[in-house]
Parts: sequence; C-alpha cells; structure tokens
Amino acid sequence: MTDPYAVPDMDELLAQVRRQTDEVQRLQRSVEAMEVKAASRQNEVNVVLRGDGRFTSIDIDPRAIREYDARNLSEIVLEAVNAGLRKLAEASSAKFAPVIEASRSVQ
Repeated sequence: MTDPYAVPDMDELLAQVRRQTDEVQRLQRSVEAMEVKAASRQNEVNVVLRGDGRFTSIDIDPRAIREYDARNLSEIVLEAVNAGLRKLAEASSAKFAPVIEASRSVQ
C-alpha cells in the first residue's frame, strides 16, 4: 500500500521531466525533418511540405491548366494543400503518441 503522506523524490521527478523534455525536443526535430507528399483526388496537383508546415513544392499538371478555369483550379490546389496538411498532422500525432500515452499513465 502506498503511503499517501510520502514525499516524492524531487530529484527523480526532475530527472523524469528532463527525459520527457529531451524526448519531446527529439520528436519535434524529427517532425520538422519530415517530408510529406499529397495530391488532389485525381492527381492534377501534387504538393510536398516539410514537417514545419512549409510547402517546398506545388506541381500542377499542365493538362489541368488547360482543362479548368481559375476558380476550379484553385479549388483543386486547395484540395491538395489541405490533404498535405492533414497528412502532416496525422504523421505528427503518430510520432508524439507514445509520449502522450506515457504522460497519461504517469498522472
């Protein structure tokens, strides 16, 4: 049975916080180094973005430029961009999931 009046070991708690902070920083660097690729439904537009959210490439199929007006083409570009952001969010969540689960089990 655990003594409810026991004083926690502060050195161990601080060490645990440092380990978790180091792990979060490592994961953040890992996420920032990721490269995510996504496309519109029919692959008229392909995007590449880094883990920090910056887009490094947006490629539009020349046939789409001829086939669609500006409004429709902008919607297709937006679809690809949002798909990229969604994939980035999912990948980031997956990387951080173990740390989040570990912190929940400690509480």
